[in-house]
Amino acid sequence: MALKIDQNYRRFKEIIRGKIKQDLKKYMSSGEMIGKQGKDYVSIPLPRINLPHFEYDHEKKGGVGQGEGQEGDAVGKPGEGEAGSGAGRHVLEVDVSMDELAQIMGEELELPRIEPKGNKQKLDSPKYRYTGIRPTGPESLKHFRRTYRQALKRQIVSGTYNPKDPMIIPIREDKRYRSWKEIPQPVSNAVIVYIMDVSGSMGQEQKDIVRTESFWIDTWLRSQYKGIESRYIIHDAAAKEVDQETFYHTKESGGTIISSAYKLCHHMLTQHFDPGEWNMYVFHFSDGDNWSAEDTNMCMSLLKSELLPLVNLFGYGQVESQYGSGQFIKDLEKGFEKNKEFDHLITSKIDSKDDILQSIKTFLGKGK
Repeated sequence: MALKIDQNYRRFKEIIRGKIKQDLKKYMSSGEMIGKQGKDYVSIPLPRINLPHFEYDHEKKGGVGQGEGQEGDAVGKPGEGEAGSGAGRHVLEVDVSMDELAQIMGEELELPRIEPKGNKQKLDSPKYRYTGIRPTGPESLKHFRRTYRQALKRQIVSGTYNPKDPMIIPIREDKRYRSWKEIPQPVSNAVIVYIMDVSGSMGQEQKDIVRTESFWIDTWLRSQYKGIESRYIIHDAAAKEVDQETFYHTKESGGTIISSAYKLCHHMLTQHFDPGEWNMYVFHFSDGDNWSAEDTNMCMSLLKSELLPLVNLFGYGQVESQYGSGQFIKDLEKGFEKNKEFDHLITSKIDSKDDILQSIKTFLGKGK
C-alpha cells in the first residue's frame, strides 16, 4: 500500500512538472511570479489540477449531522439563476524549489551544464561520504542488515540458532556501523554583473523585461555554481554601482554613454574579484542608443582589450523601445562577426516579454 502511494505521488509530481513545462513561456514572462519569490521557493498557480485526497462518504449514504433543523430540510440557501454546464476552474498553487525550477527550465531550453573556465575554483567545506562498515560508531549510523547478519553468523557458529524458533538477538559485538571519510570538494564561484541603460528612452516596460530576464538568468546560474555574487550597474551618460532594489526601480532620465558602464564594470571585476578564483558573467541591457559613434568605438576597444579576456560570457540584450535607435546591437554584431576568439560575446534582441524565453536560450545555450 505504501509503495502504491509513493508511485502515485511520483506520478503526480511528474504531472506537475509537465504542466510547468507546458506553460513555461507564460511563467517566465510573468513579473508576478518573481514577486511571489520566497527564500527558496516560488508559488506557481496550476489550473485544472487537484492534489489527490481522501473523500469520505462518496456514495452519499448520510452520516452524523449537527445543528438545528429536521431530517429532510435543505442545507443552506438554494441558488438563484439557471444551472451551468461548464466545469469549475480549480487552481492549485504548488511550491517549487528554485533548484527544481532551474532544472525544469534547463530541460525545456536544452541548456548544457556549465563547465567552469580555467582553474577558477576553491576548496569548500569537505563532503562526507560513506565508504565502509566498522564495529564502532554512533547509533544513528547503525547498519541494520549488517548487524543482524553478524548476529546470525555468531548464533550459527555457537550453535544457539534454532531454525524452528528463528529469533536473532544482536549483542554489542554484533553491531556494525557505517564509516565515512572527508572528501574535499572543489567549488566554482561566479560573479554576475548586470548592467542596465536607464536613459530617457528606457521606459518601465523595458525595465520590466530586464528584471524578468535577469531573474531567470540568475536562477540558472545559481543552479550551476555553489557561490554566486551579483553586482548591479546603471548608466545613462554616467555609470554607478547600485544595489538590486535601486537597479530595478531607478527612474529613467538623461542621455547615454555606454562606455562609462564598461569602464566601471572592468574596474569592479579587477579590483574586487581574483580572476583565478572567480568565473565572471556580464549581462548588459539597453535599447541600443549610444551618444556617439566615437563612444561606440570606445566600447568595442574596451570589450576586446579588457572585458572579454576576463569573462566567461558577455551577453548584450537589446530591448525594443519606440524611442531608441537600436543601432548598438548592429555595431556589436558587425565588429565581432567573424572573430572566433570572442565567441563568448553573445547578443540577443528582445522585442517583448514573449521573447524572454528565446533570449535566455541564446545567452546560456552554449554552456559558457
